Amino acid sequence: MANPARWLLPRINEAEVEQLSRNVPVSRPAARVLWRRGYRDADSARRFLEAPLEDLHDPLLMKGMPVAVERLRRAIAAGERILLYGDYDVDGATSIVLLKKAIEMAGGAAQHYVPDRLTEGYGMRTEKIEQAAAAGVSLVISVDTGIRAAEAVERARALGLDVIVTDHHLPETDLPPALAILNPKQPGCAYPEKDLCGAGVTLKLVHAFLQALGWPAERLRRVLTSMLKMAAIATVADVVPLTGENRIIVKHGLAGLASVRNPGLRALLEVAGFSSGEAPSAGQVAFRLAPRLNAAGRMASANDVVRLFLTEDEQQARQLAEQLHALNQERQATEARIISQILEECERVPVGDDQAALVFAGTGWHPGVIGIVANRLVDRFHRPAIVLSIDAETRLARGSGRSTGAFHLLEALEAAQDLLLRFGGHKQAAGLTLPADRIDELRGRLNRYAAERLRPEDLLPTHEFDARLGLDEISPAAVEDIFKLAPFGFGNPAPLFVVEEAEIVGEPSVYAENHLRVRLRQNGRLAWVKAWNFRERAAELVAASRIDAAIQLEADEQSAARGFPGWCLSLRDVR
Repeated sequence: MANPARWLLPRINEAEVEQLSRNVPVSRPAARVLWRRGYRDADSARRFLEAPLEDLHDPLLMKGMPVAVERLRRAIAAGERILLYGDYDVDGATSIVLLKKAIEMAGGAAQHYVPDRLTEGYGMRTEKIEQAAAAGVSLVISVDTGIRAAEAVERARALGLDVIVTDHHLPETDLPPALAILNPKQPGCAYPEKDLCGAGVTLKLVHAFLQALGWPAERLRRVLTSMLKMAAIATVADVVPLTGENRIIVKHGLAGLASVRNPGLRALLEVAGFSSGEAPSAGQVAFRLAPRLNAAGRMASANDVVRLFLTEDEQQARQLAEQLHALNQERQATEARIISQILEECERVPVGDDQAALVFAGTGWHPGVIGIVANRLVDRFHRPAIVLSIDAETRLARGSGRSTGAFHLLEALEAAQDLLLRFGGHKQAAGLTLPADRIDELRGRLNRYAAERLRPEDLLPTHEFDARLGLDEISPAAVEDIFKLAPFGFGNPAPLFVVEEAEIVGEPSVYAENHLRVRLRQNGRLAWVKAWNFRERAAELVAASRIDAAIQLEADEQSAARGFPGWCLSLRDVR
């Protein structure tokens, strides 16, 4: 390979692993992963595996929560007009649905507003606050936005509106002058889970609010458990770490998707190819549900997602779900065209080692997909990337950036904020607007900033292994224990194992054009391995040669449909 990946092999205390394996109990491969990821005693390992609902934190631990709950109760009791101000992604739309339903359960009503990604961009705007005040709104609750909206919140206060900000993005030094701010990342907040998504923060508000109504414990638990389905989808879609409280939300929320009453959610699952009673994995949510939901905000209006989840009409739900499916297909085609243009540019001017960060810009690129394009470029080039769409009339460039785990993108933008008109986000994702004539300056500044902070090895693909694995350790029970570590995603990736000194038995076979099936032997044990998109590397898999293999265990629906075990070994890399 021209650009081989770094292999980071773990050091594991096998004596402690053996003890953990006996005490939990789990098989040794799963015990190694638990030990490697910091769950080194039986109690912490069991709590991780079980993820009990009882481990959800008390929502009143969140700074500002008592004030927010009391103000919301008072608004409902007095029949005040309430506006929910959201964002146009999955996180924002589901947050609106969760809070709107909770308000209605308490006998109140709320209108909502979702900005248009293409014409308004991210964040709260003063003109919308002014319109709300003119319409008689007296309480505004932001969801998944607002922590950097000081100007809009200040205007609301001047007009006599109370604002409750619920958000999870990083705040600026000066917080907006809201009545209450719910954000575990704000200074002085003792809430233990700092990595909730926007819908996670909204869920905590809903929990505290419904709890304050004095509902019986069983009713409260039943309603909150039902709401975990929506919060789980948002948590996966927003790519926050699937550990701690997020793991509990996603584990129980995904399990609940096997039984869905909401017509819109049921229709969405159907158009995404899920059969009745099937609970999707976190990976399937990320690749089959979230893109369809995000397509609304990217290509049309995120209000369609809110309508989908609020409608009780089965036919309307089906129509909206099919509309989202069509928008997602349009999004895929648009994204592919932009990526093709960028890669053509990279053929003319290749990305070199002197480019620690990338900035690409094009006139008229669809603003709704450039964040996804940036993510694809990070995956391909292993360095932070910003993609900008230039408006030919205004000569403003609006864009999105994505980053690697080694680089804090928001801090990089803060260092160049004199070039920017607007920006916001967090460590690995951010949005920005700047004059088009300053793009070259941003490119140079960002590259220098990144070059000072990233090491050469940070620009290489990296495999961080959880453990060594012997083929003789693979059994149905061991596989089942590995799958108990799910849901897998950011912060809790599917375990990556290294199988060392494996012999390739026979020539690999090709199937579906680009994939290979490889037979490995180690210590007398044989195993078939599927190598996805590996045909161009077939020359590295010579019969009778010995390799180290990077292996993951995957669910295999095709195998299960044919009556075989529902899992397979997947080859990620070789050396």
